[in-house]
Amino acid sequence: MTNDRFPGHNFLPYVLVFPTLAVIAVFLVVPFVQAVHMSFFRLSPIGRTRVYVGFRNFEELLRAPDYHQSFLNTLLFCALVIGIGLAVSLFIAVLATQKIRGAPFYQVAFIWTYAMSPAIAGVIWALLFDPSIGLMTSIIRNVTGYRLNFFTEPIGAFALVTVASIWIMLGYNMCFYIAGLQNVPGELKEAALVDGAGPWKVFWIITFPMLSPTTAFLMFVNTLYAFFMVFGMIDVVTMGGPSQTTEFLVYKIYRDGFARMREGQASAQSVILFLMVASIAGFQIWMSTRRAVYSR
Repeated sequence: MTNDRFPGHNFLPYVLVFPTLAVIAVFLVVPFVQAVHMSFFRLSPIGRTRVYVGFRNFEELLRAPDYHQSFLNTLLFCALVIGIGLAVSLFIAVLATQKIRGAPFYQVAFIWTYAMSPAIAGVIWALLFDPSIGLMTSIIRNVTGYRLNFFTEPIGAFALVTVASIWIMLGYNMCFYIAGLQNVPGELKEAALVDGAGPWKVFWIITFPMLSPTTAFLMFVNTLYAFFMVFGMIDVVTMGGPSQTTEFLVYKIYRDGFARMREGQASAQSVILFLMVASIAGFQIWMSTRRAVYSR
């Protein structure tokens, strides 16, 4: 097969693949192996003395109430980002693919949110909801009489970070949903309409099942974002507060490793987080693709 595709260049495929494999090895495999190794040690902040403790770091994490709370907050945040985010993205994508004036403009306008880094998006949302000068804070206060302060209110801070994260992923999700909607065969929907099915029934019976591969992929990507890529926003907006409500697992790893100088426990947390996300993502893709419709 190699000789047929690359005649006279038997090693060319390996040369082309090598840069990608090298990047994966240097920036993913090697750090993970180092994290696994460090998770079995305790490092003293003074003198950097390394002491082997076995599985003690993992045992203490599983008994720590603050780690349990961070774990539950992260799962809730991930579920909201995936559930609400994908539902809203699909709803807007369906509206943007209708035969209306300016539809191409709307399709492009909604995508720009993903071009913004989480840190920059966090700055924008923090300014909008600033307790003193925030535009949205002022509007909420004038309409409802309620003064929002996400710096001191745990529920408000959690809601702000969740909504901002959904907003960031909105454009990315819509981009794939719009592409998926445009690839749904029109003759299938026309045949269902001729048989007497309404628009809502056509969507659930034909359109939505045809989007199952897209939904499975977006669930995986949004899971990665909720567990890993939200760090920049948390660091800019809430720094894990108030009362550690937004100290999700990825931010707790940073706080324990660099601020609290618990490098062994931080390494153990990173190993648990990696295994957990890999398991969730694998189960997610397996469950989502069991009934996926790939035929067109």
